Amino acid sequence: MFSNIKLKRTAYSTDEHAMIRDTFRQFVEKEITPYHAKWEEDGMVSREVWKKAGETGLLCLDVPEEYGGAGLDFSFCALITEEMARYGYTGPGFFLHSDIVAPYIMDYGSEEQKKKWLPLMCSGDVITAIGMTEPNCGSDLQALRTTAVDMGDHYVINGQKTFITNGFMSEMALVAARTIINEQDNGISLFIIESTREGFTKGTPFKKIGMKAQDTCELFFEEVKIPKENLLGQVGKGFVYMMQKLSRERMSVALMASGGAEGAIENTLQYVMDREAFKQPIAAFQNTQFKLSEMATQVQIHQTFIDRCVELYVTGELTPETASMAKYSCTDMHQHVVDECLQLHGGYGYMWEYYIARAYADNRVARIYAGTNEIMKLLISRGLFREYYEEMKAKRKA
Repeated sequence: MFSNIKLKRTAYSTDEHAMIRDTFRQFVEKEITPYHAKWEEDGMVSREVWKKAGETGLLCLDVPEEYGGAGLDFSFCALITEEMARYGYTGPGFFLHSDIVAPYIMDYGSEEQKKKWLPLMCSGDVITAIGMTEPNCGSDLQALRTTAVDMGDHYVINGQKTFITNGFMSEMALVAARTIINEQDNGISLFIIESTREGFTKGTPFKKIGMKAQDTCELFFEEVKIPKENLLGQVGKGFVYMMQKLSRERMSVALMASGGAEGAIENTLQYVMDREAFKQPIAAFQNTQFKLSEMATQVQIHQTFIDRCVELYVTGELTPETASMAKYSCTDMHQHVVDECLQLHGGYGYMWEYYIARAYADNRVARIYAGTNEIMKLLISRGLFREYYEEMKAKRKA
């Protein structure tokens, strides 16, 4: 169907990519498809699926082999992210664990931190989360209120995080906190905090509109003591670290949107050929054909852009502005595709047992998390007008 007219994906063109794709599809069919509906009822996936993903070698693919990973590049992580979204399974929070938390530890962690955590993350023995967002600051990371007070030989963490993916199941979380040294604010730092620490508690998983199988909750820190070696990187560099890593997070969201839109079209093509109205398949109507043609074209255009972004990320050339373009444009496109596909399903599209109904609910949040699409446009505009702003700043100083 749709695959018959798709362009060959340049970002995933090697035999090794094909092997990883086949391995992942077999894993999904065996370890995710039979259980996802139950996970939606439970509000979280099983720990077994994490362990099996680790055993199959599907976690943290770009972590070097010496730390338990496959030593591949980001394009393999991107491939898996798209594939998962194409199936419409939002429960396993593999992408956050592998594509967000692991790179922080790889790039900013000490050798001891890498040796301790990365093998456990690659094997699925430890599930991780990242605590940035707080109830009162949303996308404004500079307004964080969680504090880490330097007590000489340890830190004391107090505060709250919200909307934390993998939060309830996590054994470890990376937490952004404002660092207080000698009663002075020394900026935001990142800390590794084990879930077993006294004073670290988790809220009841949220009941969300969609993504019902993915656990999302609040994290609370009340006088949590952590050793100095749990600091990730340097004191006061947390905000810089987060800004450097947000491009990858936004790319992951764009990849999920690209894969999800493809899955929605594939699913809808099958539906309109099977479903009849006025004594003929819905696919026979010109409106159906035109709508799906328009959507398929948009998916192809965005996948071509996504391929280029993946290639740029692998070579270290992807700019934050380009990642923002990918995130906002792909998620807007995905939402439009899902809405149109649901319309073609008619009343059945509103029933939860149908793929398209779940996709409609699951993916609305993509235009909000990893920075709202309005924030993405602001970041893009700053790049467009950078010279103007710098010129105006220079004039004010003069």
